[in-house]
Amino acid sequence: MTKPEQASPDTESRNGAVPAAQGGASARRASARRTIGLVALATLAGAAAGALALYGMNHLSGNAPVAQSSAEPAATATGPIPDTATADCAASVVRARGLDGLAKGELAALKLATEPRRLPNLTFTDAKGVSGSLEDFKGRIVLVNLWATWCVPCRKEMPELDHLEQVLGGPDFEVVAINLDTRDPDKAQRFLAEIQVRHLRFFADPQTRSFQALRSVGRGFGLPTTLLVDRNGCELGFLAGPAAWGSPEAQALVKAAVAGR
Repeated sequence: MTKPEQASPDTESRNGAVPAAQGGASARRASARRTIGLVALATLAGAAAGALALYGMNHLSGNAPVAQSSAEPAATATGPIPDTATADCAASVVRARGLDGLAKGELAALKLATEPRRLPNLTFTDAKGVSGSLEDFKGRIVLVNLWATWCVPCRKEMPELDHLEQVLGGPDFEVVAINLDTRDPDKAQRFLAEIQVRHLRFFADPQTRSFQALRSVGRGFGLPTTLLVDRNGCELGFLAGPAAWGSPEAQALVKAAVAGR
């Protein structure tokens, strides 16, 4: 039986054709290079898309995450955190220890303070456009929550926060939920009206300065981000991601924080 003729280098040069086996290998190498290129581009695009979408991955139309500034140092969960504490925040660590047994169930992910940490003076505006800051709440226990309408976990969390404010809000405690939508400033208020959130005061920071400020001290990794703050503006606890803030566990923890003074 006659064997099939195999192309030799001389045959290839004369005919200008690539042998089938060699041509298939070349095609596979080219395809692999294209795939690697696409993956690299996708990775770079994802890195530049913005730190705000870590927990809330679904973006609704009309809103987009804020792009991360390459000039700003990235803060990570394991990286060094700048020491922003002052002497009057030392007591916050002691108070946080008193809450340790209450960070359970629906609040098991809450990280209570283990070192003194004064939080940045976050700035925002209210529903009428009047400027305010975290400093305005000094003397009260505050639950600061950063959220956006494009963040699906945030949207689900708002009724929980509203219920917590309804039950415990008053002279000693307030939920300060700061919206970070960067487009259509009325969208967030329309959303809250649609889901019948009636007890939270509206605060907004479309420039996302509050998120960047928290990120600079290792407390801004994504949305939602929530911090329990004592009467001196010092951190009592930090939670990255959503939680059932209207639950009995959350109410018990906030009550203990208020009573701890």
